[in-house]
Amino acid sequence: MLQTLIRNWWLLALRGLLAAVFSVMTFLMQNSAGSLTLREFAQKGMVVFLGILALAAGACTIAAGIWNSNKSWLLVLDGLAVSTAGFILILSNRITLSMTTDVLVALAIVIGVVEVVTARTLRRHVRDEWFLGLAGVASIGIAVAFLWVQPEEAGQVFLWLGVYSGFSAICMLGLALRLRNLRRTIHKIATA
Repeated sequence: MLQTLIRNWWLLALRGLLAAVFSVMTFLMQNSAGSLTLREFAQKGMVVFLGILALAAGACTIAAGIWNSNKSWLLVLDGLAVSTAGFILILSNRITLSMTTDVLVALAIVIGVVEVVTARTLRRHVRDEWFLGLAGVASIGIAVAFLWVQPEEAGQVFLWLGVYSGFSAICMLGLALRLRNLRRTIHKIATA
Protein backbone atom coordinates (compact mmCIF):
# COMPACT_ATOMS: atom_id res chain seq x y z
CA MET A 1 0.00 0.00 0.00
CA LEU A 2 2.81 2.41 0.82
CA GLN A 3 4.30 2.14 -2.68
CA THR A 4 0.89 2.92 -4.17
CA LEU A 5 0.51 5.98 -1.96
CA ILE A 6 4.02 7.26 -2.65
CA ARG A 7 3.62 6.88 -6.42
CA ASN A 8 0.19 8.51 -6.40
CA TRP A 9 0.74 11.29 -3.87
CA TRP A 10 -0.42 13.82 -6.45
CA LEU A 11 -3.85 12.17 -6.69
CA LEU A 12 -4.27 12.56 -2.93
CA ALA A 13 -3.16 16.18 -3.27
CA LEU A 14 -5.75 16.67 -6.01
CA ARG A 15 -8.40 15.16 -3.75
CA GLY A 16 -7.35 17.60 -1.04
CA LEU A 17 -7.57 20.54 -3.46
CA LEU A 18 -11.04 19.46 -4.62
CA ALA A 19 -12.16 19.18 -0.99
CA ALA A 20 -10.78 22.67 -0.36
CA VAL A 21 -12.72 24.08 -3.33
CA PHE A 22 -15.84 22.28 -2.04
CA SER A 23 -15.33 23.86 1.37
CA VAL A 24 -14.80 27.36 0.01
CA MET A 25 -17.86 27.09 -2.23
CA THR A 26 -20.10 26.06 0.67
CA PHE A 27 -18.92 29.06 2.69
CA LEU A 28 -19.36 31.45 -0.24
CA MET A 29 -22.96 30.29 -0.69
CA GLN A 30 -23.91 31.32 2.86
CA ASN A 31 -25.80 34.58 3.21
CA SER A 32 -25.20 36.98 6.08
CA ALA A 33 -27.67 35.12 8.30
CA GLY A 34 -25.91 31.82 7.55
CA SER A 35 -28.97 30.13 6.10
CA LEU A 36 -29.94 29.10 2.62
CA THR A 37 -32.65 26.75 1.45
CA LEU A 38 -31.88 23.64 -0.55
CA ARG A 39 -34.07 25.01 -3.36
CA GLU A 40 -31.89 28.13 -3.56
CA PHE A 41 -28.80 25.95 -3.75
CA ALA A 42 -30.38 23.78 -6.45
CA GLN A 43 -31.58 26.78 -8.47
CA LYS A 44 -28.06 28.10 -8.59
CA GLY A 45 -26.74 24.72 -9.64
CA MET A 46 -24.36 24.70 -6.69
CA VAL A 47 -25.52 21.41 -5.24
CA VAL A 48 -24.76 19.68 -8.53
CA PHE A 49 -21.40 21.47 -8.72
CA LEU A 50 -20.56 20.41 -5.16
CA GLY A 51 -21.61 16.86 -6.05
CA ILE A 52 -19.32 16.89 -9.08
CA LEU A 53 -16.43 18.09 -6.89
CA ALA A 54 -17.06 15.24 -4.43
CA LEU A 55 -17.37 12.77 -7.29
CA ALA A 56 -14.05 13.95 -8.74
CA ALA A 57 -12.37 13.75 -5.31
CA GLY A 58 -13.61 10.19 -4.94
CA ALA A 59 -12.38 9.31 -8.43
CA CYS A 60 -8.91 10.63 -7.52
CA THR A 61 -8.84 8.43 -4.44
CA ILE A 62 -10.02 5.37 -6.40
CA ALA A 63 -7.34 6.03 -9.03
CA ALA A 64 -4.70 6.37 -6.30
CA GLY A 65 -5.77 2.98 -4.96
CA ILE A 66 -5.67 1.06 -8.24
CA TRP A 67 -3.18 2.91 -10.45
CA ASN A 68 -0.22 0.56 -10.07
CA SER A 69 0.19 -3.16 -9.51
CA ASN A 70 0.10 -2.69 -5.71
CA LYS A 71 -3.59 -2.05 -5.20
CA SER A 72 -5.01 -0.53 -2.03
CA TRP A 73 -8.59 -1.65 -1.54
CA LEU A 74 -8.92 0.64 1.49
CA LEU A 75 -8.27 3.66 -0.75
CA VAL A 76 -10.72 2.31 -3.31
CA LEU A 77 -13.38 1.91 -0.60
CA ASP A 78 -12.70 5.45 0.64
CA GLY A 79 -12.99 6.79 -2.91
CA LEU A 80 -16.24 4.90 -3.48
CA ALA A 81 -17.72 6.43 -0.33
CA VAL A 82 -16.70 9.96 -1.37
CA SER A 83 -18.04 9.35 -4.90
CA THR A 84 -21.32 8.10 -3.44
CA ALA A 85 -21.61 11.32 -1.45
CA GLY A 86 -21.12 13.19 -4.73
CA PHE A 87 -23.88 11.20 -6.43
CA ILE A 88 -26.20 11.92 -3.52
CA LEU A 89 -25.54 15.65 -3.81
CA ILE A 90 -26.13 15.52 -7.56
CA LEU A 91 -29.45 13.72 -7.00
CA SER A 92 -30.43 15.80 -3.94
CA ASN A 93 -33.11 17.75 -5.81
CA ARG A 94 -34.98 14.45 -6.15
CA ILE A 95 -34.72 13.38 -2.50
CA THR A 96 -35.50 15.13 0.76
CA LEU A 97 -32.97 17.08 2.81
CA SER A 98 -33.28 14.68 5.75
CA MET A 99 -32.64 11.67 3.51
CA THR A 100 -29.63 13.43 2.00
CA THR A 101 -28.16 14.30 5.38
CA ASP A 102 -28.76 10.81 6.81
CA VAL A 103 -26.89 9.20 3.92
CA LEU A 104 -24.07 11.77 4.10
CA VAL A 105 -23.67 11.12 7.84
CA ALA A 106 -23.49 7.36 7.23
CA LEU A 107 -20.91 7.91 4.49
CA ALA A 108 -18.85 10.19 6.76
CA ILE A 109 -18.72 7.38 9.30
CA VAL A 110 -17.65 4.85 6.63
CA ILE A 111 -15.00 7.26 5.29
CA GLY A 112 -13.76 7.89 8.83
CA VAL A 113 -13.43 4.20 9.65
CA VAL A 114 -11.61 3.49 6.37
CA GLU A 115 -9.22 6.40 6.92
CA VAL A 116 -8.44 5.30 10.50
CA VAL A 117 -7.79 1.72 9.37
CA THR A 118 -5.60 2.96 6.51
CA ALA A 119 -3.65 5.20 8.90
CA ARG A 120 -3.05 2.24 11.22
CA THR A 121 -1.77 0.24 8.24
CA LEU A 122 0.64 3.07 7.35
CA ARG A 123 1.84 3.59 10.92
CA ARG A 124 4.92 1.42 10.49
CA HIS A 125 6.05 3.16 7.32
CA VAL A 126 5.00 6.81 7.28
CA ARG A 127 5.85 9.08 10.17
CA ASP A 128 2.98 11.45 9.38
CA GLU A 129 0.23 8.88 8.98
CA TRP A 130 -1.59 10.85 11.67
CA PHE A 131 -2.84 13.22 8.93
CA LEU A 132 -5.03 10.45 7.60
CA GLY A 133 -5.93 9.17 11.07
CA LEU A 134 -6.92 12.66 12.18
CA ALA A 135 -9.10 13.08 9.10
CA GLY A 136 -10.79 9.77 9.89
CA VAL A 137 -11.40 10.60 13.55
CA ALA A 138 -12.71 14.04 12.56
CA SER A 139 -15.02 12.45 9.99
CA ILE A 140 -16.53 10.17 12.61
CA GLY A 141 -16.64 12.96 15.19
CA ILE A 142 -18.37 15.40 12.85
CA ALA A 143 -20.91 12.74 11.87
CA VAL A 144 -21.71 12.02 15.53
CA ALA A 145 -21.87 15.74 16.38
CA PHE A 146 -24.10 16.32 13.36
CA LEU A 147 -26.49 13.62 14.59
CA TRP A 148 -26.50 15.20 18.04
CA VAL A 149 -27.11 18.78 16.84
CA GLN A 150 -29.36 17.79 13.89
CA PRO A 151 -29.39 21.04 11.90
CA GLU A 152 -32.63 21.41 10.00
CA GLU A 153 -31.87 24.16 7.50
CA ALA A 154 -29.99 23.45 4.30
CA GLY A 155 -27.63 26.36 4.95
CA GLN A 156 -26.59 24.83 8.28
CA VAL A 157 -26.14 21.41 6.68
CA PHE A 158 -23.86 22.86 4.02
CA LEU A 159 -21.98 24.84 6.66
CA TRP A 160 -21.24 21.55 8.45
CA LEU A 161 -20.21 19.97 5.13
CA GLY A 162 -17.94 22.94 4.45
CA VAL A 163 -16.19 22.62 7.80
CA TYR A 164 -15.83 18.86 7.34
CA SER A 165 -14.46 19.09 3.81
CA GLY A 166 -12.11 21.93 4.77
CA PHE A 167 -10.59 19.91 7.60
CA SER A 168 -10.39 16.86 5.36
CA ALA A 169 -8.64 18.95 2.70
CA ILE A 170 -5.98 20.11 5.18
CA CYS A 171 -5.30 16.55 6.34
CA MET A 172 -5.24 15.10 2.81
CA LEU A 173 -2.90 17.82 1.53
CA GLY A 174 -0.62 17.29 4.55
CA LEU A 175 -0.44 13.55 3.87
CA ALA A 176 0.14 14.10 0.14
CA LEU A 177 3.02 16.51 0.77
CA ARG A 178 4.58 14.09 3.25
CA LEU A 179 4.32 11.27 0.71
CA ARG A 180 5.88 13.53 -1.95
CA ASN A 181 8.83 14.25 0.35
CA LEU A 182 9.16 10.54 1.10
CA ARG A 183 9.22 9.82 -2.64
CA ARG A 184 12.00 12.39 -3.15
CA THR A 185 14.01 10.89 -0.29
CA ILE A 186 13.67 7.38 -1.71
CA HIS A 187 14.65 8.66 -5.17
CA LYS A 188 17.78 10.37 -3.76
CA ILE A 189 18.82 7.20 -1.94
CA ALA A 190 18.24 5.09 -5.05
CA THR A 191 20.29 7.38 -7.29
CA ALA A 192 23.14 7.89 -4.81
